[in-house]
Amino acid sequence: MDVFDVVVIGAGASGLMCAMTAARRGRKVLVLESSNKIGKKILMSGGGRCNFTNYTIEAENYICHNPHFVKSALSQYTQWDFIALVQKYGIEFHEREHGQLFCNDSSKEILNLLKTECDETGVDIRLRCDCKSVAYQDGYLLKTSQGEFHCQSLVVASGGLSIPTLGSTGYGYELARQFGHQVLSVRAGLVPFTFSDWFKSLSEKLSGIAIRATVKTATQSFSENILFTHRGLSGPAVLQISNYWQEGQDVNINLLPDADVTEMLLDLKQQRAKSLLKNLLANYLPVSLILELEKKFWPEYAGKSIAEIPDVALKKVASSITDLKLKPSGTEGYRTAEVTLNGVDTAGISSKTMESKLSPGVYFVGEVLDVTGHLGGYNFQWAWSSGYVAGASA
Repeated sequence: MDVFDVVVIGAGASGLMCAMTAARRGRKVLVLESSNKIGKKILMSGGGRCNFTNYTIEAENYICHNPHFVKSALSQYTQWDFIALVQKYGIEFHEREHGQLFCNDSSKEILNLLKTECDETGVDIRLRCDCKSVAYQDGYLLKTSQGEFHCQSLVVASGGLSIPTLGSTGYGYELARQFGHQVLSVRAGLVPFTFSDWFKSLSEKLSGIAIRATVKTATQSFSENILFTHRGLSGPAVLQISNYWQEGQDVNINLLPDADVTEMLLDLKQQRAKSLLKNLLANYLPVSLILELEKKFWPEYAGKSIAEIPDVALKKVASSITDLKLKPSGTEGYRTAEVTLNGVDTAGISSKTMESKLSPGVYFVGEVLDVTGHLGGYNFQWAWSSGYVAGASA
């Protein structure tokens, strides 16, 4: 049986950050990873460029049943700390809208940074190593597919259920329950919507078209791009709102969020009286989208000049563009979800160290916890911050 100070289950972003931080303190650290590679989610993130953090990190960017829980970790290891680490390795990066930071070249640079830090601090990483059981025995005894390991500190960094093809299993939730923690009902987050009604055929026809829009639920709204797909709707605004959507709810979409469409149409009626409505709208929206909306909402005015359309009808046209009410049939689920919503209840976890309040020496970090960031680098920053504070304590 091999003996370590710290065993980390999971070689993703939070697990590797935790391992290298603990090892820097002189701790003997082992990382167990069930798949054949470390950091698979890092490699595929951000379209292969890794949106590794954001210039603006606030508690408001996170969803958690205890909204204050994230504050301590985010203040102990900030976005500036990780940016400094990225700069130390000479990794070039750029800012996109909303303060999102991406590698200029490849996500591999972030993974190589973490791997190098782990190598230099002597972290032992075992791949294709499945954890079979964990028991308390003057510390923690782990029985795995590669033998038995003993440690004083056990860190659960096994992630959630999103993108199972990358190896996610939900094993961390099993361990949490074993140690007496409540696991809040999980579901897919940052995930595209699917439809089974009239909008399904519309989205299939428009697949690949992206426009800026505002998407709202009863409690939240986001203004970013939406993307029509063969299955429904995706794009940043849709992924963001999916975290707040509940099954059976409507979503409302404003396809022209930066214009007063009623006023615009009434003005155009005065200025461009002989022009066709669809031709005028083509200055603001893709023609294929306008034709589909026309078929659905104002077929009686197809082929008519705007002068022939009563003002009250133009107001209804405007409403169908700015307040398009849709009812998703569901989401694409964990297959394409970027995160898992909910998870290990933070009521049983120290916000300062990520240590279990129920089982001393057990820590939970990253996505396995009931902490979900908005799209835009927030989930990676949570991985760095939570991993760091656990590594500084474990």
